[in-house]
Amino acid sequence: MLVAALGFAIMGALVKAGAAKFSSAELVFYRSIFGLIAIYVFIFAKKLPLKTPAMYKHMSRSLVGFGSLVLFFYAIAHLPLATAITLNYTSPLFLAFFMPFMLHEKPKNIVYIAIVIGFIGVILVLQPTITKNDALAGALGLASGVGASFAYIYVKQLGNLGEPDWRTVFYFTLVSTIGAGIWMLLNKFTPIAWQDLIMLIGLGVSATIAQLALTRAYRTGKTLTVASLAYVTVIIASFFGVLFWNEQLSVSEWFGIGLIILSGVISIKTTSANSSTTK
Repeated sequence: MLVAALGFAIMGALVKAGAAKFSSAELVFYRSIFGLIAIYVFIFAKKLPLKTPAMYKHMSRSLVGFGSLVLFFYAIAHLPLATAITLNYTSPLFLAFFMPFMLHEKPKNIVYIAIVIGFIGVILVLQPTITKNDALAGALGLASGVGASFAYIYVKQLGNLGEPDWRTVFYFTLVSTIGAGIWMLLNKFTPIAWQDLIMLIGLGVSATIAQLALTRAYRTGKTLTVASLAYVTVIIASFFGVLFWNEQLSVSEWFGIGLIILSGVISIKTTSANSSTTK
């Protein structure tokens, strides 16, 4: 999940760089199409089978994940960036709520506490703001967090069914490419210059590596431990802001980073203790 966090942070930095020229629809499309090409080359080279008995579950994961992505980008377009990201990162909280019903997992209370600590850390780092005029965008941003939590539940269920990571990511990128392509056709199209290709390819490859790592993490790890480590993306993205955009971190932001790290340590220690007990 730490690899996924790094991949998503790199993707976010490339989205920020590309947003000066490309629309949200275009960025989602290029994120998806270059990722689809990369994962298909791997599948073709290894002669891996795409046929699956769990196609319904793959489509559910893909459609919910793409819907969450569209809602997230809508929130980005109509809310301060920090607010949109914070709302999207409510997904671990919703995941913790739905887990007992959909995954039949009952983590220890300390793991739930770690999730809340991590989310408080995210709020301190991002410092979101919202007004009454942002009610619709805020609701849709929150819905993106709910959608992401369902997508992660489907990822976990696919892992429990024995579906390989590459197949799960392939169908998600395929559906996202088709959906984002339609979305882009309904909006504007910006011509691509040669110098844009490195950024756009990097966007797709980093997103795909992050998705592969995330899928592996949810398939093999404890669900809420993985979810709590997702907050590390915020830390890495903050450091990218310092390195590349000369952003400064306040005392409260450093404290928030500390809380996110504490959340991850608690989750990992709890998981390690459980593993030692069951051996």
